[in-house]
Amino acid sequence: MKIFYGWRMVFAGSAIQFLQNGLLHQAFGAYFAVLIEEKGWSKTSLSGAAAMQPVEAAVLGPVLGWIIDRFGPQGMIRAGIVTFGIGFMLLSQIDTLAGFYTAFIAIALGSSLCGFFPLQVAIIYWFERHRARALSMLSLGGAIGGIFVLVVAWSIQSFGWRATAFASGVLVVLIGLPLSRVFRGRPEDHGETIDGLPLATAGTAASETSTQRDFTTREALGTSAFWLISLGHSFALLIVYAVLVHAITHMKESLGYSVSQASLVITLMTVTQVIGIMLGWLIGDRFEKRLVAAVSMLMHASGLLMLTYATGPAMLGAFVVLHGCAWGLRGPLMQAMRADYFGRRSIGMIMGLSSVIIVTGQIAGPMLAAVLADWTGNYRAGFTVLALLAGLGSLFFLLAKRPRHQSIHPSPTLGIAD
Repeated sequence: MKIFYGWRMVFAGSAIQFLQNGLLHQAFGAYFAVLIEEKGWSKTSLSGAAAMQPVEAAVLGPVLGWIIDRFGPQGMIRAGIVTFGIGFMLLSQIDTLAGFYTAFIAIALGSSLCGFFPLQVAIIYWFERHRARALSMLSLGGAIGGIFVLVVAWSIQSFGWRATAFASGVLVVLIGLPLSRVFRGRPEDHGETIDGLPLATAGTAASETSTQRDFTTREALGTSAFWLISLGHSFALLIVYAVLVHAITHMKESLGYSVSQASLVITLMTVTQVIGIMLGWLIGDRFEKRLVAAVSMLMHASGLLMLTYATGPAMLGAFVVLHGCAWGLRGPLMQAMRADYFGRRSIGMIMGLSSVIIVTGQIAGPMLAAVLADWTGNYRAGFTVLALLAGLGSLFFLLAKRPRHQSIHPSPTLGIAD
C-alpha cells in the first residue's frame, strides 16, 4: 500500500524537531546552568541569548512566510540545517559573552530557517481533514527530543560543554541534511492531492468547501480571531520558554537538585508532553480547538505554580503532568486553528505576521523570570507573575471564534500579500 507522501514529510519534520529540541531548545537549560557556574555570567545576560531565536523568527517571519508561500519550504529548510549545525560548532569555541552571542546568532538563524514555522507550513499545505493529527505527529518528534536532554546533560558533565556542542553540530548536519531533502512544495505541484484523497474525492471535497474561501493576509488581519489567537499563543509561550531556560537552574539553586536530577524532571515532563500530543492526535480534529487551548492554558498556569512552590517530589510530579500535557495538547492546535480559520492560500504570511506578536511571550517569559530572579534572589516572584498571565491568556482562546467572510465571492488582493 502506497504511503501518502505528506506523511513522509511529517516523519522527516518530526525527526528534525527531535534534533532541535533535543540538542537546543530543551537542552539550553543545561548549558545555561553550567555556564553561569563556570563563567560567572548573570542570568539576565544569558537569557538574552535565549531570546535571539524568537526575535529572529519574528523579524524574518513575514519575509519567510512570503518566500514559503511563493517558492516552497524545501530550500529554506536545507539552508537552516547547515547554519544550525555551524552555530553549534562556533559555540564550542567561545570564551567571551560576545562570542556566546555571536554563536547563538547563527544557531538562532538556522533554527528559524529549519524550525517549527517552515515545517508546519509545509505540512499544512498537504493536509486538511487530518491537519491536527499531522501537526501533532510533527510535534511528537520535538517532544521525544526533550527526553534527549538527559543525554545532553550527561555528555556535558562527562565530556564538557564544548565537546557536547561540537558533536551536536556534526549530528545536525549529518542527520538533518538527508531529512531536509524529503520536503516538497504544494501537493498539486507534484501530482498529489490534499490528504492523499483520490482525485474524484478531492474534487468533491473542494466543491463542498468552496463557500469557505481562503482569507487573504489583509482579510485575516482584519479579524479579531487573528489577534486573539496570536495573543493567546504569546501568553502560553511566556511559561513554555521560561521553563525551558530557567527550570533546571531553579531546581538546582532553590530546590537543591543537581543538574542531572533536574534534567531528569525535564525529561519526565517531556514524557507527559508526548502523552498530551497523543491526546491531541485523538481529539484535535473532533473538538473545538479554541476550547481545548483555553483549558490547556489553565493547566500551564497551575503546573508552573507547582514548580514554583514545590516542597517535594509530589508537587514536581504535578508540574510534570500539568505543564507537559498542556504543552503537548495545545502546541499543535495553534497552527491548526489558523489554517482552519484562514485556509492555505496565504498561511505562510499569516503565520509569519503572527510570529511578530508571539515573540513577545518568547522573549518576555525568560527575561521577566531572569530579571526578578537577579533582583529577589530566586524565581518565585517571576514564575508567579507568569503563571497568572497564562491563566488570563485562556480568555483569548475562549473569545477566538471562527471568522467568516462577508461574501463568498473572490475579491482582489489588497496590500500585504494574498
